[in-house]
Amino acid sequence: MRVLLDTNRYRDFCDGEKAAVDMIQRARLIYLPFVVLAELRSGFLCGTLARRNEKSLTLFLNSDRVRVLLADEETTHHFARIFSQLRLQGSPIPVNDIWIAALAVQHDLLLFSRDRHFDCLPQVARY
Repeated sequence: MRVLLDTNRYRDFCDGEKAAVDMIQRARLIYLPFVVLAELRSGFLCGTLARRNEKSLTLFLNSDRVRVLLADEETTHHFARIFSQLRLQGSPIPVNDIWIAALAVQHDLLLFSRDRHFDCLPQVARY
């Protein structure tokens, strides 16, 4: 199984939450979107445990099963379609989550997230 990890599920994993730990352990490959990486590092710098959190993240990123997923030109087309769909549906979601959804669709990945607003995107496979 190949999963795309959202910020909240990475935090759950770090906190030892059973469902998150189980999913991370079962996944063959774990993709971390560039925006999730940016959200995590922004949060680290705003907190009191930045150094410890960055060290844990670096260990996670160094796993053979973890890949950082960047946007490319194709991603922008998926982003635009999803943005347009959400606007027509009248169900906006945060811009960072549109990027995450676009990457999930583009790379046919299972999104591991607790965010309910992804429910309005049936093309995004979720766990």
